[in-house]
Amino acid sequence: MPTVSAHVAQTLSAHIDHVFGVMGNGNAHFLDALERSTEVHYTAMRHEAGGVVAADAHFRAGGGLAAATATYGAGFTNTLTALAESVQAHVPLVLVVGDEPTSGPRPWDVDQIALASAVGARTYTVGRADAAATTVIAIEHALSYRVPTVLAIPYDVAKLEAGPVPDAPQPVLPVPLTPSAPFTAAAVAALARDLASAQRPVLIAGRGAWLADAGEALGRLADATGAVTATTALGRGIFPRGEFDLGVTGGFGADAAMELIGTADVAVVFGAGLNQFTMRFGQLFSPATRVVQVDVAPAATHPHVGGYIRGDARLVAEALVGELAALGGPRERWASPATIATLRAREPGDALAPDGRLDPRSVAVRIGELLESDASTRDRVVVTDGGHFLGWANMYWPVASPDRMMMVGTAYQSIGLGFASVPGAARAKPASTIVLSTGDGGGLMALADLESAVRVAGSRGLAVVWNDAAYGAEINLYGLQGLAREPMLIPEVDFAGLARAVGADGVVVRTLADLDALARWAATPASDRPFLLLDCRISGDIIAPYQQEIIRVNS
Repeated sequence: MPTVSAHVAQTLSAHIDHVFGVMGNGNAHFLDALERSTEVHYTAMRHEAGGVVAADAHFRAGGGLAAATATYGAGFTNTLTALAESVQAHVPLVLVVGDEPTSGPRPWDVDQIALASAVGARTYTVGRADAAATTVIAIEHALSYRVPTVLAIPYDVAKLEAGPVPDAPQPVLPVPLTPSAPFTAAAVAALARDLASAQRPVLIAGRGAWLADAGEALGRLADATGAVTATTALGRGIFPRGEFDLGVTGGFGADAAMELIGTADVAVVFGAGLNQFTMRFGQLFSPATRVVQVDVAPAATHPHVGGYIRGDARLVAEALVGELAALGGPRERWASPATIATLRAREPGDALAPDGRLDPRSVAVRIGELLESDASTRDRVVVTDGGHFLGWANMYWPVASPDRMMMVGTAYQSIGLGFASVPGAARAKPASTIVLSTGDGGGLMALADLESAVRVAGSRGLAVVWNDAAYGAEINLYGLQGLAREPMLIPEVDFAGLARAVGADGVVVRTLADLDALARWAATPASDRPFLLLDCRISGDIIAPYQQEIIRVNS
């Protein structure tokens, strides 16, 4: 007779393909039912936080909703930082956990519902009679509100017989916000007139536009208005015509490109939250720019927004294209591809920094060239952990679309989630190379799931460790203020040796010539190559432009 755990597993399997986690007392019956009675693929992680991170990365990489699982108590509390990141980043997933018995807590139990609520995640607890229905409600909540949801199975309920698994109803999801309501339609028509008369229009898109599948519509809108385009870091590659794209807005962007955005007379922002980094701490636009935001949030998310249209990014863009067609034909771009290419140019860096260690800019340039030179690595997903090094991958490595670039940890300002992201991205994109960019501080924090990354990604996996023997972001902000540097330093770690210990090929990179190992790896047939980790010994004296902005604001 099916148990409560079987009801959860089989109902969940109708809506997801992958579960990531760590087995323990509280979820043993759930995992047993998952293995015996479903076709769901289970990937074992080595730390409970890693299970949530992998499920998060699976969704961000375009693999759809996934689940994580952990036991009760210490297993659950280990997930909290990763859970908070998914909440802040608006990433849906379902975390299946064991919980205290219905008879009351044991000495090692904690109030898991309160802890999940504290980081913004809602908990649904299954019972003997409603396990299937409650599972569907948890899925519906996660997808409707784009948040992680906790699904708790009390310990004394997990193995109770519950009868045949019922046919649970399908989740009911919100329909896209259309621009058909009278006030919204009037706002769209007014914006179309503004765009038709604008001399220097700019369109900016973020991850929300990608989730709305707005890329093609935004491309037509750019053609119709003659606008130049730009994206947030999480929207890279969404516009079809890259020759008119100024790159990432904010500190990851080239200064000259950002200055051109500041000259816009009308800027329309689709599906982007306009955080302080995107907005260059309020200096992205000039006071003369009319900024209009299109988003599904209840209201504008930055004080510089002068007009707000609440609606689905794709539907609003399509409506604007329709309005513009009645106002006249397509317009020429106000900036040429040659001009834009010049404005986007990056500082190439030197072979070595003055301290004799590698200049991270030249390392990033060379890795970007090598990734683009081989077909196997051109088809790639880039995953970054949090830390000072964030700027190098975002500034120097091209990506094809927003689901090919993810920054796991930045929403919650966390480090140490990098290695666990690799299995999630690898399951979501089974034919792509997965490239991880991480620092030595976050890399050490995430070390348990280095093994998971190597095991799951295998020959498709590449990790770049920016090893400056320090917590670089803290050195750049607080060390420059005169605070004691010793707590910010890390004894130089041999990440190449650690990688070899779990079956990868590890290479210490001290010169640009050492990066030829990446070229050899890419040219080797996948069947004959292992996961590759590049341990790049970089200088901490080269400060990324986005960090320079933070230093300026905090000075």
